[in-house]
Order: sequence, then C-alpha cells, then structure tokens
Amino acid sequence: MFDSKINWLVPVALTIVSLGSNVQSVKAQSTYNSYIFSADYTTSVTIDPSFRPDLDIVRATITGKSVEPVPYGLDFFISNTYGKLNPIENPAINRYTFNSDPRVFGLEGEPILSDRYYGGNNELFGTASDSAEINFAEGTIRGGGTITIFGGKGLFKNATGTITFTQEDVLNPPGTPSQGLAKLNFNLQTPQPVPEPKAGITFIGMAVIGIGLRIKGNIRRKSNSSVV
Repeated sequence: MFDSKINWLVPVALTIVSLGSNVQSVKAQSTYNSYIFSADYTTSVTIDPSFRPDLDIVRATITGKSVEPVPYGLDFFISNTYGKLNPIENPAINRYTFNSDPRVFGLEGEPILSDRYYGGNNELFGTASDSAEINFAEGTIRGGGTITIFGGKGLFKNATGTITFTQEDVLNPPGTPSQGLAKLNFNLQTPQPVPEPKAGITFIGMAVIGIGLRIKGNIRRKSNSSVV
C-alpha cells in the first residue's frame, strides 16, 4: 500500500533523468547558418611563366577589389595558384588548368597555395580549381572555376562552402599585370552549435526522487507509531 503511493513518482523521476541524458547528447549536433550572395571585383592578374618552364607550369597571382561594398566586409581578395599549360591546338590560344595544390600537377616539395577574402573583421580561406584561356589574337584572358572554402575568421570561423566565379581580363604585355573583372557567387555555411542543456532537468529528477523517499519514510514512521 505504501509503495503504491509513491510508485507514480519513480517513473516520472526516471523519465525526467532520461530526458536530461538525451538532451545532453544533442550538444554534439549542430545546425548551420547559410550565407549566399554575389559580388563583382576589378582584378589584376600576374602570370609568372619562369616558374617551371621545363614542365609548362606557371605561377599565377590574382588580386581583386570590389566594385561595390561586399556583404560582411569581404571587399578584397588575393588568389595564388599553379597553372599547367594544356596541349596547344591553336598557336594563338593557350589554355591552362589552375590549382592551388602542386601535387595535382606532379610537383613535389612546393607549398599548397590558397585564396584569401578579406577587408574587415571577417575573412575566408579557400583553395582554387579553375581554368583559363589566353587568346593572343583577341588580347583577352577568360576563365572560371571554383574556390573550396576551408575556414575563416570572425563571422566565418570554421566556414565551409564554395565560391564559383567567371573572369575576363584584357591581356597586357608580359611583365605587366592584366586588368579585368571577376563575378563571384558565394555559398557558405558556418556551424551553429546547439546550446548546451541546463542541469535543471536533472536536478528536478533528483528532487522528485528525494521527495518520494521522504514521503515513504514519513508514511512508515506514522504507520509504526499507529501500531504502537
């Protein structure tokens, strides 16, 4: 009879404690904030053909300044890549495949290069994979590709995602940077940890158990007194 008066407390307490354990496990999960926007940048392109002419591999550096203010202060960028000359089919056109990772072109002992997007407290870091066509007859450089984002600073700490782009530049004489315009599309994600649960639920469960045991003890004492 005495047990029946507190039986309802035990499952309630166990349920609350179990719920607390389940909530604790949720903190390992995350949701994501998404950032999708576009921006145009004026560009300056420098290609160094003297890097590894024996392998037809060049070094390329592209800098950009936004035409208009970019969301989150990303008004500038600098991109460093390696470029491999593809087999030439038309002497008036050179086609290159570019990548930040030298191992893509069989180069060992060279650093992996990267892209940086910056201008304020927020920054993005990524690696490039793209291609370009240098048309000597037209005097142009046209290209495009993808930047894979692997991190950042400020709002973009631990960011992932991609930046896709197209670019066209006016080809200048060797040794002189070529000028042009790049159109970038940003698709970014940053992790948003689920807030850790407060310990209140567990404490409630412990309190319920304590109350139940106290009630049971009081009932037993009263019962013993009545028997005497």
